[in-house]
Amino acid sequence: MNLILKNARIIDPGRNIDTIGDIGVENAVITDPGKVTNAREIDLTGKVVTPGFIDVHVHLRQPGNTTAETIASGTAAAAAGGFTSVVAMPNTSPAADTAGAIEYLRQTAARTGVVRVLPCGCMTKNFAGQEMAGIGSLKSAGVVALSDDGKCIQDHSLMRHVVEYAKSFELPILDHCEDNYLAAGGVMNEGKWSVLLGMNGMTGAAEELMIARNIILARQFQWPIHMQHVSVKESVELIRKARAEGIPVTGEATPHHLSLTDDCIKTYDTNYKMNPPLRSEEDRQALLRAVADGTITAIATDHAPHTVTAKLVEFDHAPFGIIGLETALSVTYTELVASGMMALPEFVKRLTTGPADILRMKDYDLAEGKAADITVFDPEAEYVVDPSTFKSKSRNTPFGGRRVRCRNIMTIVGGNVVYEYGK
Repeated sequence: MNLILKNARIIDPGRNIDTIGDIGVENAVITDPGKVTNAREIDLTGKVVTPGFIDVHVHLRQPGNTTAETIASGTAAAAAGGFTSVVAMPNTSPAADTAGAIEYLRQTAARTGVVRVLPCGCMTKNFAGQEMAGIGSLKSAGVVALSDDGKCIQDHSLMRHVVEYAKSFELPILDHCEDNYLAAGGVMNEGKWSVLLGMNGMTGAAEELMIARNIILARQFQWPIHMQHVSVKESVELIRKARAEGIPVTGEATPHHLSLTDDCIKTYDTNYKMNPPLRSEEDRQALLRAVADGTITAIATDHAPHTVTAKLVEFDHAPFGIIGLETALSVTYTELVASGMMALPEFVKRLTTGPADILRMKDYDLAEGKAADITVFDPEAEYVVDPSTFKSKSRNTPFGGRRVRCRNIMTIVGGNVVYEYGK
């Protein structure tokens, strides 16, 4: 169906546009609204239209743990959250470390997905950190990046060679930064609350050390390395300094690290267990400032579905991870924009051009002739998060019952309305 989106506030960071106007969609591309025929007209007075949100860090669980999530349910959740593209992490079962595994993902996404699924390939075989994967064949199969997310390559020499090969094939690296020796056995942040609760702590130095390693390699080879789910203030400062020196590194922050702290764990609710763990209020404030000032260029969910059964165990034994696709916009808008910490156009960058730049996607905007990937949200909407309404198969969220601002109301992918609130 052709569309005319009328009277919206159009925020298009790629072209530095923030204005009230109309957008036309015809034959799956953005078109001059005056030239669109046989269109459904939608009055969006008071609503915001932006390029489609991109999430560079999503676990779709398929193949493997399809009781927790599938490509169909995960992309439906993404659409509900305003995301038109998601990068599928490769730590599936079997791992996405071969061309065949990537082809399976692409075909399944084409058949059952409702948003664009961008495949990410493993850096090492079976993401085991022992032997480099066939990066050339992964590139030929269509991966957009490389990652061993969930694990971190501990062998610095191997990581060096991965960076060299990634540069040869022009693939950005998305790295889960964690020193296994420093983090070993930890289930929450090392600090006051780990002592009071009698739980093994995970020091922030485990993240900081590997971020420092990656900065050195990015400087040496002048190739982009992206730091996933940055969580401590020391990591922020390392990235800030490196970027000021022109070293090609970037970082992402998750909604949960921007809004929650380790004192939440005093309830022993396993929906607060993730890796990296929730940190201190000081760390949270540092992350908020880093997103606001552009040190952290992307907001990413690290959407990690688990079944109710998997999480319904003692805290020590529960798996790490929470879902986030359907709450990311509201939670981060509430913390960053509604609080007055940053302006809305800058916030939109962290969900659009920021992630696009990490993936080396050029000219990601709403110019005429571009693919009609569009997000529409209501910044004034206020509601209470109800996990029972989620499109995801899983419910492992700590945000149930939380009052938030801003709601996604429409997601358009390739000209198709794949989500519309209330319909």
